[in-house]
Amino acid sequence: MERFKVRVTKDYLSFCAAHFIVFNGDECERLHGHNYKVAAQIEGTLDQNFLVFDFIALKKILRDICEQLDHRMLVPRASRDFSIEEDEKSVRMRYRDREWVFPRDDCCLLPVENTTAELLARWISGQLIDELKARLAQLASDSSSAVSTQLQNVRVEVEETAGQWAIYETDPQL
Repeated sequence: MERFKVRVTKDYLSFCAAHFIVFNGDECERLHGHNYKVAAQIEGTLDQNFLVFDFIALKKILRDICEQLDHRMLVPRASRDFSIEEDEKSVRMRYRDREWVFPRDDCCLLPVENTTAELLARWISGQLIDELKARLAQLASDSSSAVSTQLQNVRVEVEETAGQWAIYETDPQL
């Protein structure tokens, strides 16, 4: 059986962000930042143009996702370790006797339990899959013939520090 994949990684598929994580059940890192890099791979059948998915469109989608995270404080909204309060002006985070207050516009509140590279890869993958679904549905409705691409696997990689990648892979229902 043939398998086709497309993979993109570019210098501009990156974002700079601050975060901290809780680990070992009771340790909280100090606030710090990373220059994250993102790569994505899509596996699927070929469409009528013999493409799995257009490279240019895939890079644009990933760039838009990265821009949502760029120069932000990453806040794990689903955390069981942090107390998080937000209003229109600020986000207040508490962990035991520590407290941080950030301007609301500087934060990206993510529906994750912890802002690890693994969970960032999963969140980015979800955003990517949602956009792929929307684009494939639009192509199908605009085209006189049905779009024949069937995406079988999506893999997203997030590099937190040089040489340290977290990878999330899923078989989307597209």
